Amino acid sequence: MDSEALRYSGKPRYLQIADDLAEQIRTGSLAPGAQVPSESEVMGRYGVSQGTVRKAIAELRTAGLVETHHGRGTYVRSLPPVRRKSSDRFRRCHRKAGKAAYLAETEAAGHTPGVHVLYVGPTDAPVGIAERLGVSEGSKVLARRRRYFTDGIPTEEATSYLSWPVVESIPELLRDNPGGGGIYARLEEHGHRLAEYVETVRARLATKQEMAALQLSPGAPVIHLVREAVTTEGRVVEVCDTVMAADRFVLDYRIPACD
Repeated sequence: MDSEALRYSGKPRYLQIADDLAEQIRTGSLAPGAQVPSESEVMGRYGVSQGTVRKAIAELRTAGLVETHHGRGTYVRSLPPVRRKSSDRFRRCHRKAGKAAYLAETEAAGHTPGVHVLYVGPTDAPVGIAERLGVSEGSKVLARRRRYFTDGIPTEEATSYLSWPVVESIPELLRDNPGGGGIYARLEEHGHRLAEYVETVRARLATKQEMAALQLSPGAPVIHLVREAVTTEGRVVEVCDTVMAADRFVLDYRIPACD
């Protein structure tokens, strides 16, 4: 749409420009991975100020259509969201097939998963984690921190915490790679049969560290998910604290209607 046509649409100029650029993205005129025209180019094309252009680009970021990298520019997003189905991702059959949840769901979505282990070792239990694990604040626990990738793009960081008495009897948990099926498979092999997973989910803005780790634009939202792995005896054997790029996931939940 040309600049003159946009002027008479009745919307604020920055929304008009955002709509026009969004249409170019949807039709493929701006292809996935392509760089969005620079601020000066957009200013010249639409006859608007730099502030108007920045508001338009912010709208596209909020819609998940583009991402901005400091010093490099703004690019059309090329990674569709991974659909995370809570009713499927922790099925025992996946663990028996040697696949942890992230690997199974990412492959099912047609993407290539990856994981980078950041730290495996003892740490002092943070207050919120200690309460969930049923141990004293500052108690020795095992921390397993990982960064996950989809098609080479970082999508989430997760830290699993396990109480030390549980870890002492399962040496595989101290390894970077705990083996096929991940830590839940190792827990069940050593008698900690899992009955359910309890998740707490909230949304917030990314911190500076999270923006750098997940290659997010300034002001990008994240999903902060904390999960408890609960055994048939009602014991929480693991707490996983996860930060996810909000525009790279769709969370599906199946909720029974029966009592």
